[in-house]
Formats: sequence, C-alpha cells, structure tokens
Amino acid sequence: MQYNFNKLVVTAIISSFITSLIFIYIAPNFLWGKIIPIPYPPESNLKKEIIIPKREPPTVAEAVAKKATPAVVGITTLEFERKYYFLERAVEGVGSGFIVHPDGYIITNNHVVNENSRNIKVYLSNGNILPGKVMWTDPVLDLTILKVDAKNLPVIELGDSDRLSVGQTAIAIGNPLGLRFQRTVTLGIISALNRSLPITEDSKPKIMEDLIQTDASINPGNSGGPLMDSQGYAIGINTAKVTTAEGLGFAIPINIVKPILKKVIETGTFKPPYLGIVAYDREIASYITADVYIYEGIYVADIDPTGPAYKAGIRKGYIILEVNGKPVNTMTGLKCIIYEKKPGESIKVKYKTLTGKEGYVTIVLGK
Repeated sequence: MQYNFNKLVVTAIISSFITSLIFIYIAPNFLWGKIIPIPYPPESNLKKEIIIPKREPPTVAEAVAKKATPAVVGITTLEFERKYYFLERAVEGVGSGFIVHPDGYIITNNHVVNENSRNIKVYLSNGNILPGKVMWTDPVLDLTILKVDAKNLPVIELGDSDRLSVGQTAIAIGNPLGLRFQRTVTLGIISALNRSLPITEDSKPKIMEDLIQTDASINPGNSGGPLMDSQGYAIGINTAKVTTAEGLGFAIPINIVKPILKKVIETGTFKPPYLGIVAYDREIASYITADVYIYEGIYVADIDPTGPAYKAGIRKGYIILEVNGKPVNTMTGLKCIIYEKKPGESIKVKYKTLTGKEGYVTIVLGK
C-alpha cells in the first residue's frame, strides 16, 4: 500500500513539472502572435526608423556648376619653338576657356592661345571638337578672344569685377592638368583685390596688374577658365598660381575684357586707342622704385613726347586722378575707360603735378 502511495506522489510531481514546462515554454512560443499579441513598438516609432531624409537644397557651388559648366571649354594648340638656328619643335599646349556669346565667342588667356598658335581645337561640353580662330590677343593683358563656327551655344554671363569684396565666394571651373580632368569645379573665397604679380615670360620679367587673388584651387590647365561669384557670373579669368605657396591663385578682372569683347563682336577686331604714357598704380610703383609712393591715382613714369598725353600737357611724374569724372586708382580702371573710346575721341583728365597743383586737360586719343 505504501508503495502505491509513493508511486502516486512521484507521478504527481512529474506531471506537475511537465505541465509547468508546457505553460512556461511551449505554449507561449506556439501561441505567440496567434492568440497572445506581440507587443510591437508604437507606430510613430516605426515611421521614424524607416523615413529617408529628403535631399538638401543644392549648395552654391553645386548650383553655379550646373549653370556654368556647359559653357566651359577645353583648348589645345600647337606652337613651334626654335630649338636651334635651323630646327623647330612642336609643343602642345592645353588650357581652358569659356563661351561668352552664343555665336561662339570664347575668352581665354594669351599664354593659352596667341598669334603663334596653330591647330587650335576647342572641346565643347557636348563632345564636339571645333577649330578655333584668334579674333584678338594681347600678351600684356594675357587675354585672347577666340571664335568657333557654331550657333546657340551655352554662355556664361559677365559680372562686375569693380564691385567685388574680399571674403565673398569664388568658384573656379577649368581643366587642371589637361583634358583628362575637364570642367573641374573648385570652391573658395576672394582673398584679396588689386594684386600685382611679377612673372617671367619668354625669359623677360613682367608684372601682371590688378589681379584678383583667390584660394579656389587653380592649377596648370585652369588658365583661361572662369572665376565666378555665387550667382554664376564670371568675375575673372583664371591666369596663374604661385607654385611656392598653397592657396594663392590669381585671375584677371572681367571688366577689362568687356569693351574689347563688345568691339570684337561688333567689328571683328579691336584697335586700342593710344594715350602715350607708361604709368603705374600704387601697387606697381612699389615694385619699380622705392622713391615713388602715391596714395591715389596713376603715376606717369614715362611719356611719349610725340603722343596725345604730352601734347595735352601731361608730363613725366604727374599723377592722373580722374578720367571723365571717374576716379582711377588702378591701371585696369584706366584701361577700361580708354578701351571704350575710339581713336580720335577725347577724354577729360584730372591730374596732379609734382608740386601738388591740380588741373584738367582734354586729351584726343591717338591710334
């Protein structure tokens, strides 16, 4: 009898254990999500986890690049250098440029394309390769206007380089290191204005005047490409980089080419009026001589005794303060005014003598 009782107790204990296992482990796993609801996170939390953020608005550089890149071109040339007295060798040049008129007028540098360049090829953004023709070029300004035979081309509008300020956005587009990296976009700021840069060209010293300094990356091959503001207007033509320093790039102010471009489009050529002076602004004067320091205006360092300025009464050592009522403190500013005139037209000049006396003369520009 005792044996049967013990057997019942053991059976009861085992049955209880098995029943507990069923309720604790088996039933929940079997009924989970069927009878017993799964406690999912709140619906709002799920939405936050799967929402993909919307695309941010385009940056300034992105917007300008989209607007301007189609009008930036690559340029290749051949020039023949005299190696020995009877021998020449062909040298290939590569640079940049940008279209400024839908009929195919292109601005670039003189050191990219000039009168000695042959086999000029212009690489458009649509893949076309067109021959280029030099319409005008000037080694002193380091500027060239090219033309290709095409219509309805994309263009970059010209801005106003007289209204620039240090610190504003500057964006450069060009072909650094050749056509392999066509239309590279770099972003920076305008670091300084009216910079003068002494360089050597054709083994001769030369000073480039009134340049825009920028830290937007400019490298060989960028020359001739546009420097633009945050609105996508061309404010300069990229021209040089100081290789001994980082973040020192330079561009020619766009305003100097405006009157030239206008006359080239209208007449097919540009013949600058002749003033007959050699003059420096205060930036250049410090390079030339330590004896001359001016606070304003343009210093007349030399003068053609048969030229228009001398005939009107301007002399060596005078300072030109205004032309046609507009103050001139840079050579670029002076040239912009003169280049809008034709030979035979006159300008009114305010000057200061060596003794500090001020006066006015009317100069009839020559050829």
